[in-house]
Amino acid sequence: MKAVILAGGFGTRISEETHLKPKPMIEIGGKPILWHIMKGYSFYGVHEFIICCGYKGYVIKEYFANYFLHMSDVTFETQDNKMVVHQKKAEPWQVTLVDTGEATSTGGRLKRVNAYLRDEEEFFFTYGDGVASVNIAQLLQFHRAKGKLATVTAVQPPGRYGALAMEGDAVRGFIEKPVGDGGWINGGFFVLSPRCLEYIEGDSTSWEDLPLSNLAKSGELMAFRHDGFWQPMDTLRDKMHLEQLWNSGAAPWKVWE
Repeated sequence: MKAVILAGGFGTRISEETHLKPKPMIEIGGKPILWHIMKGYSFYGVHEFIICCGYKGYVIKEYFANYFLHMSDVTFETQDNKMVVHQKKAEPWQVTLVDTGEATSTGGRLKRVNAYLRDEEEFFFTYGDGVASVNIAQLLQFHRAKGKLATVTAVQPPGRYGALAMEGDAVRGFIEKPVGDGGWINGGFFVLSPRCLEYIEGDSTSWEDLPLSNLAKSGELMAFRHDGFWQPMDTLRDKMHLEQLWNSGAAPWKVWE
């Protein structure tokens, strides 16, 4: 199966980083968050990726053009213009990078990669700016069991701030970043039939708007509940939080080790 990843947005809320690179190329632990997402899929046997590029897409292309060198030890013999690669560590990935336009909306980007999905019975689809401990194998099994066109991973977002554990007027303790108000939201990590692309009109269509609404109205959208770790990287604060988790050696999304 293939996984389609959105990687073309401007990332205006984290402009401290995105004035130089697209949001999915912001690094966590020295690797782009895009790499972390792909590693998660690859752990479950998904090695074919279609990356929907847009804003500063050349940065992503240059990264993968030199990926083999990034992941290996190399000796350069400058006098003879030779290169020797040692200890090759590159993953068995097939990565297709598609320019889907700078101003194209999320649904429009997905529609633009239709030619790469025509022979697929189903495919994965997600955003290039968040990580999670979603069990991809269970997600796929759920999707197939339901027999509908689309499955979205439903998550409960973490709170932005710590909360007080109170008893009357007395504070008995502190709860760090409790789960939000109990509502479930779109956490990305979709499984879709290519027929879902028929619900997208064109470049200006937001995937989160009419396509999902119409799939839901027609009874073709199911929700896979994920109550484990999920964290988008919308702000610099989010990036710092993910960096701290990675540096702790216990990053919850690092399922591959």
